[in-house]
Amino acid sequence: MPSRLTARPDLYPSFGQWRATTVLCVTVHGQTAMGGDGQVTFDDTILKHTAQKVRRLADGTVLAGFAGASADAFTLFERFEAKLEDFRGNLPRAAVELAKDWRLDKYLRRLEALLGVTDGRNSLIISGTGDVIEPDDAIVAIGSGAPFALSAARALAQNTKMSAEKIVRTALEITADICIFTNKDIVVEVL
Repeated sequence: MPSRLTARPDLYPSFGQWRATTVLCVTVHGQTAMGGDGQVTFDDTILKHTAQKVRRLADGTVLAGFAGASADAFTLFERFEAKLEDFRGNLPRAAVELAKDWRLDKYLRRLEALLGVTDGRNSLIISGTGDVIEPDDAIVAIGSGAPFALSAARALAQNTKMSAEKIVRTALEITADICIFTNKDIVVEVL
């Protein structure tokens, strides 16, 4: 007779995912800002309110933000920074090379995260499927709150004279009012 535990797979819930979400980057009026909220969730539980999702890389000349599995994102930050060094700060080339590695490398392929990166001239989204996307309007949004943040940022950029920093902060605050995976503990970096 099977044990009660083996007969009841519902007693073994699948292990959840650590998630860190919503990063927004905006370039307007010659200024670039990237911000992220501080919330980290594990399935449907909030575990941290003050995570730092945006980093300065390449001696402060590049901003990078992540959304997705937190541990995976830290691995990608390291790999991306190494690519920036390999290609002497050439952001588009470093992004393409990271995307190639991410798609082809057996270990990297399993990473579940997105990166948003900018050097003030180029703003890109890098995905694990090998995509490097440069938005037409220099607004990058990633994470579960991305559609809300992108919509708010576009509306603000087109209809106000706000600075990039103010647009990012305001759009993320609007997102936090809508998206349950985004909070109002917002950190913004400016180039």
